[in-house]
Amino acid sequence: MIDIQLLRKDPAAVAQRLAGRGPGAFDAEQFQKFEGARKNLQTAVEQAQASRNKIAKDIGQAKAQGRDVSELLAQGERLKSLLEQSEEQLAKLQAGLEDFLRRIPNIPHESVPVGEGAEQNREVRRWGEPRKFDFPVKDHVDIGEGLGGLDFATAAKIAGSRFYVMYGAVARLHRALGQFMLDVHTREHGYTETYAPYMVSSACADGVSSFAKFKEDLFKIDGRDLYLLPTAEYPVTNYVRDEIIPLDKLPLKFACHSPCFRSEAGSAGKDTRGMIRVHQFDKVEIVQIVHPEKSVEAHEELTRHAETMLQRLELPHRVMLLCTGDTGFANAKTYDLEVWLPGQNAYREISSCSNYEAFQARRMQARFRNEKGRPEHVHTLNGSGLAVGRTLVAILENYQQAYGSLVVPAALRSYMDGLERISG
Repeated sequence: MIDIQLLRKDPAAVAQRLAGRGPGAFDAEQFQKFEGARKNLQTAVEQAQASRNKIAKDIGQAKAQGRDVSELLAQGERLKSLLEQSEEQLAKLQAGLEDFLRRIPNIPHESVPVGEGAEQNREVRRWGEPRKFDFPVKDHVDIGEGLGGLDFATAAKIAGSRFYVMYGAVARLHRALGQFMLDVHTREHGYTETYAPYMVSSACADGVSSFAKFKEDLFKIDGRDLYLLPTAEYPVTNYVRDEIIPLDKLPLKFACHSPCFRSEAGSAGKDTRGMIRVHQFDKVEIVQIVHPEKSVEAHEELTRHAETMLQRLELPHRVMLLCTGDTGFANAKTYDLEVWLPGQNAYREISSCSNYEAFQARRMQARFRNEKGRPEHVHTLNGSGLAVGRTLVAILENYQQAYGSLVVPAALRSYMDGLERISG
């Protein structure tokens, strides 16, 4: 949630900065209406309270003087009723204002390029050269099925489209990837491994993003205020909800391997083949909770941590800085890591690494005690380190061999009992 004081100080400047996110990001006129009504009601409440206090004082003096206080008591009752009505109206208005504020996206960081969509994203750097093949390249579906390790037909029979079943060495490779990522992040990058619930409440979901805007993207547990997590960001970031963290405990750094569940609402017809866009997948999420003065530095660090996974696996990739129109609702700044997929002859997103600044912390009331001992909102960051399924896709396509076998990346062989090649 953006800082309401910033809105009150200069709503026009906020509107200008949010304009790059596209039409309807912020309705300055509606905010001014809320603020005008709030000020009027606040004034009415304060005046009624002052009048009630004066009458109470007058009643006390009249009683001391032995005078009739019935008229003063009647005035007091009328003021009490008026005050209760005004306070009720003010509470409703403030609830409406809170809902309005929670639907406003984060203000993009000043370094984020202005643009309408992915075409205006900016390439920051590139690592590795795409492999040149001397045989016809297959995509991950044909490779995985040829190895007997991927089965989409059985998954469809069990759960419908956008699911997959894995077998044998391919399933083991998938498991190895998650273990490898956790080991590097915890042993080398300083993250604490954590295991989190696979379900979150609507309050938790609204703490990291706008539940009202994006609840259709979530799978709901019937009859319960619980939703399957779309990413471990949801539960792990909420570890600090309604907390005041001691200054010496910052930064907090967590790595969490979990399944992720997404309804893919609005994605009909997109990436219907294979494992790119599915309802269930595994991911290793890395989360940092930091001092506000450290979040820019932490964002670069977290992004490098995610990149390390791709470099250790020797997968060509590039880092893209997203423009305002392509940056997520809660994000102040995002880098997307895009891995090269020979089967698609294109770079595809495999990780998003984002700095949310204080946006999520305001929604969650996540704070720390600053150097003066005063509560202040933390800054939150997270990224995929990495999406396990998409990393498996990248390995299948980049490490494929001419006659259908697959070379196991060197970084994963110790997790596969030294296995160097998978054959069908």
